[in-house]
Amino acid sequence: MAKLYFYYSSMNAGKSTTLLQSSFNYRERGMGTMLYTAALDNRYGKGIVASRIGLEAKAHTFDENTDIYREVTEELKKRKINCLLIDEAQFLSRDQVFQLAAICDRIGIPVLTYGIRTDFQANLFEGSMHLLALADELRELKTICKCGRKATMNLRTDEKGRVIKEGEQTEIGGNDRYEVLCRKHFMELAF
Repeated sequence: MAKLYFYYSSMNAGKSTTLLQSSFNYRERGMGTMLYTAALDNRYGKGIVASRIGLEAKAHTFDENTDIYREVTEELKKRKINCLLIDEAQFLSRDQVFQLAAICDRIGIPVLTYGIRTDFQANLFEGSMHLLALADELRELKTICKCGRKATMNLRTDEKGRVIKEGEQTEIGGNDRYEVLCRKHFMELAF
């Protein structure tokens, strides 16, 4: 039985690197993969999954209107897909998470999703919330806070390094806009 996996963490834990390595492992064994990333994250170009250590691959993009189930079934008419990999899974909609579960359950393709669990205000993202509810396997990827503890939170800052406490849930950025912290240090700075 194919499974739906959710690999989650704060930022900078190597989610994209792990996704790219998983895709490489499948392809090295002659198996087909299909990659997706969020259309709104175009820091490295449209439809590019990129890691901070320099690995990258082309990917299909999704936005709130993408029917991933339909696109996968169309792609299956052209080639075999042994694994579906989704980067920036926090940006999936509820319906898209249900589509991913259907890809596992009806078509029999394992789906590996990678994303951030919570935003800069400690709220779950929509995609993450539904993946936490539906995934067969939850796997936390770890990174560290400046104090050496496990980092679980994403602190948003402005261009001068000042803490941002309000704003839209989604603001694309990297180390220039976010700092990963343990809960203790996050709570000291954000609340």
